[in-house]
Amino acid sequence: MSKKVFIGADHGGYSLKVALVEHLTKKGYDVADMGCYSTESTDYPMYAEKVCTKVLEENALGILVCGTGIGMSMAANRIPGIRAALATNEFHARLTRQHNNANVLCLGERVTGPGVAINLAEIFIETEFEGGRHQRRIDQFDKA
Repeated sequence: MSKKVFIGADHGGYSLKVALVEHLTKKGYDVADMGCYSTESTDYPMYAEKVCTKVLEENALGILVCGTGIGMSMAANRIPGIRAALATNEFHARLTRQHNNANVLCLGERVTGPGVAINLAEIFIETEFEGGRHQRRIDQFDKA
């Protein structure tokens, strides 16, 4: 059974989102594209909410893309139960899953090329949470 991934973007991340959806679908992941569907100007918080709601409902993973990834990460982290992380390299993508049990990856189309972004997405999806001492820490900030 393939892993479920919800993905969304604003206009600044639209092209990278399209590339991610195409690649991840070809790799066999169950990808749900939550929008946006063009480069027409739109507001990133609505896509962060759409994706994060589905991530929580289905205990799945999410990917959010905007121009820098910063706005999406800020909007996503306002939603209780979401642990969104902006990743710009493999170490970020791997450790945010292993140590922080992040459930949403944030990427920036204007700062991360498609080849790197695809690699980061695959690492994020395939990396498992280590638990142990890391769970104790997550429990502490999930209470806040």
